[in-house]
Order: sequence, then C-alpha cells, then structure tokens
Amino acid sequence: MSCSSQTSTPFRLSRGQIILLGLVSTIGPLSTDMYLPAFPELERDLGHGAGSAQITLAAWFVGLAVGQFCLGPLSDRFGRRHPLLAGLLIYMVASALLAVTSNYTVFCCLRFITALGGSISSVAPRAIVRDVATGREAVKLMSQLTLVFGVGPILAPSLGSILLEFGSWRLIFWAGAVAALLLFLSCLLILPDTLPPQHRNALPPVEILRRYISLAKEPVFISAALLSSFSTFVMFAYLSNAPQLFEHLLGFTPHAFAVFFGINAGGFILATQINGYLSHKFAFTRVMEGALAASLMFGLLLLAVSSTSWVGVHNPWPICALIMCTTFTLGFIGPNATVLALSHHGHQAASASALMGTLAFGLGGISGFLMSFLPPNQLSSTAFGMLTGIIGMGLCNFWRRRNEAVADQ
Repeated sequence: MSCSSQTSTPFRLSRGQIILLGLVSTIGPLSTDMYLPAFPELERDLGHGAGSAQITLAAWFVGLAVGQFCLGPLSDRFGRRHPLLAGLLIYMVASALLAVTSNYTVFCCLRFITALGGSISSVAPRAIVRDVATGREAVKLMSQLTLVFGVGPILAPSLGSILLEFGSWRLIFWAGAVAALLLFLSCLLILPDTLPPQHRNALPPVEILRRYISLAKEPVFISAALLSSFSTFVMFAYLSNAPQLFEHLLGFTPHAFAVFFGINAGGFILATQINGYLSHKFAFTRVMEGALAASLMFGLLLLAVSSTSWVGVHNPWPICALIMCTTFTLGFIGPNATVLALSHHGHQAASASALMGTLAFGLGGISGFLMSFLPPNQLSSTAFGMLTGIIGMGLCNFWRRRNEAVADQ
C-alpha cells in the first residue's frame, strides 16, 4: 500500500471497518436533514412559532463548524480512536437530552453541543484514510466511504418521515442516541488507532491556530479544499429547496418524492464506485475535471429548462433527469478533491480534514441561507443555486491548477 513516510502505518482497513467509518461519517448529514419533516410539530411543541426551527438548524451548523475547527487538532494530538469515541458519547448523551427537553433555549444549546460531538465523525474518517493510504488507493477508499456517506443527506428526510409515523419528533432524537451508542460500541470493538504515538503532534493552542493559518495560506491545499466544499454547496442548494420544488412546484406526492430521493441516492452511490474504479485506470485529477465539465453542462441545461414554460406539474421529468445527472457528477468531484487537498498533509491530516469540514459545512450553511432569498415559487431557483456552486467548483479548480503549476516551477 502506498503511504507517505510520515504516516506509514501497519494498518489496512477491512471492508467492515470501511463500512463502519462510512456509517460514522453519516452522523452529520443525517442529523441535519432527518428532523426537517418534524419542523412544524417541533415549532408547535416548543412554543416559539414559525421560523424557530430554522434557528435550531443554524445552531447545529455553527456547532459543526466550531467543532471541526477545534476538535480536529485533538485527533492529531491524541490519535484517531479516543477523540472519535468521546465525540460519539457526547453526541449520544446530548441527543437523549434533546428527546426529553421542552425548553426552546435548552434545545438550541443542546443542538450546538450535539454538533460539537458529531463534528469529530466528519474529521476522523477522512484522517484515517489519509493515515493508511495516499494517491489512487486513497481515492478508492474515499469512494468506498462516500458510498455509505452519500446516501445520508439524500435519504434523511424520508427516514425522518417514517419515524414520525410511529411517534413524535422526539423519536427522531431517540433514534440518533441509539445509533450513536451502536456506533460507539462498534468503534470500540473493531476500529484500531491508525496514528502511532510517534507521529502525533502535541501542540499548544497558539501553535494550532498558526497551523490553521498556515493551511489557509497554502494555495494548493485551500483551492482543493474549497473545490471539495463547493460540491457540498451544490448538494445543499438542491436539498434545502427539494420539498418546495418537488411537492409544491412539480406536484409530487410525499411517496413519489421519497422514491425520487432514493433513485437519486442510487445514482450518487454508483458514481462514487465508478470513480474508485476509474482511479486505477486514469489520473484522478483527469476524472475529476471531466466530471466538472459535465456538471457545468448539466447545470446550464437545468437552468435553461427550468426557465421555460414547458416543464412543471404536467412535465416534471426533464428537471428530474437533469438534477440526477448533476448530482451524479458530484460523486466524482468531492472524493478526488478531498484526496488532492490532503495528499501533502499526512503529518497533520486531522487538522487539514477539520479545516475542510469547517469550509464544507460553512458553505453548505451559506448555500441554504442564500436559497432562502430566492423566489420559492420558481423552478429556476434550485437550478440557479446549484449552478452557482458548480461555477464555484470550476473557479476553484482553475485556481488549483494555476497554483500547482507555480509550485512545480
């Protein structure tokens, strides 16, 4: 296996460990989207009226961004295993408390704390992949992780709706607590620490901050990290407006909406697996740039088609097909851009991964915030939001190529 000398370890991840890491990494997207169907009931029970549920979601995003920024270096200092186990415990306890609280302010605070614990679940899996592999092998592992991770944000609203059929919004948080307990026990039993003590960094807080600043100033890293993060922007632009788009503008029933989400998830998963295969046949930067070109083409077509009068309730399929094609291309972009960003940072993989996570969730939150300003009753709003993220990916890739050319001189 190809590993850098700085991070060479005796570990090779088994299929079961890869699946476990993928499941761990779904905590963020599942906790973001699974309680969206419960917003009306949540607002009624907590007694703070329309719009108050969005504040709880904002608390979650702030917690994720802060948590990844602060807890990532702990994984470089204390290894991957112990911070991950601690984060899962925090998430489990806070989720159980969310399920029993009836105070709105306490609920918002607990959402923030839950996100702090859950944030390590985004940092650790990517850092573990960087510990045990680089280059094409890392792309293959990252694609396998994405196979499990990718379905989370797409199926989460449907899972939340199913739980609401059996109970109130509290059942969703009980389910999160139970899932965290099962993941904690699984990690405790089968997941080794892939960062040996001799490769750990015991840095003071000031030095950690300097490290983040150093990473942010490194053109090759920050351009690849932003490229990966803008793929999250595209996905969140789609997800944040999906209920309005499909149920109100295209006339989908809740069941048809869930079916389309499932089909879209299958396409995204297929893309990640094809990406892993292609990484052994072609340079993964070439695969990524081909997907970027296809993404731009589909995004432009989506905006053009959604701006015409011949699509809508009577003819929704052109928009559905173009959305599926656009999200399909993301399965080739996110994993490869992540590997590019982390490829020269094996000695500080968790810190680099944490900064990437902060950027990704920050841009995801900005995406949802910007979508709220677009007209909700126009089909082109979703297309415009997705195309904005696609253009961002293209600009970041242009910047990345320019930075790499300068670095090679």
